[in-house]
Amino acid sequence: MTSEAVGTGRRGGPIVGFLVLVWVCGLIAAAVWLMGISLEQWSVSYDDQPNELENIKRRASLALLIAALVATAGPALIALVAYHLRLVRTAVVFLVLTVVIAVPAVPLAASAGRGLDPAPAATTPGPPGHCVEHSGGDTRCPGG
Repeated sequence: MTSEAVGTGRRGGPIVGFLVLVWVCGLIAAAVWLMGISLEQWSVSYDDQPNELENIKRRASLALLIAALVATAGPALIALVAYHLRLVRTAVVFLVLTVVIAVPAVPLAASAGRGLDPAPAATTPGPPGHCVEHSGGDTRCPGG
C-alpha cells in the first residue's frame, strides 16, 4: 500500500464522518418535526375545525415525504462520496444501507405524495344551463 493511498483514506475518514453526522442530524430534525406535527394534530382533533385538521394532515404528508427523502438520499450521498475518496468498503456499506432504507421509504414517500395533492373541492350543482320545462305546460323559458 502506498503512502498516497493511506493519506487519501485518512483524509476521507473525517469527511465521511461529517456527512454521517449531518445525515443523522437531519433524521433527528425530521423526527422532531413529525412529532411536533403529530402532537398538534392530536390537540386539533378535539376541536371542531375541519379546515385546520386538513392543513395539518397536508403538513404531516410534507414532513413525511422530506423525512423519507433524507433517510434515503443521505446514505446514497455518503456512499458516492466514500467511493470517490476510495473508501470502497464504506461505500458498499452505505450503498446496502441505502437499499435497505429505500425498500420501506419509497412506498411511504409515494403515500405521502398522494397526501399532498389537495382534494377536489366539493361542487354543489347549480341551476341547469338550459331551459327545463315543468309539468302542466307552463314554460318560463325565454323565447317561448
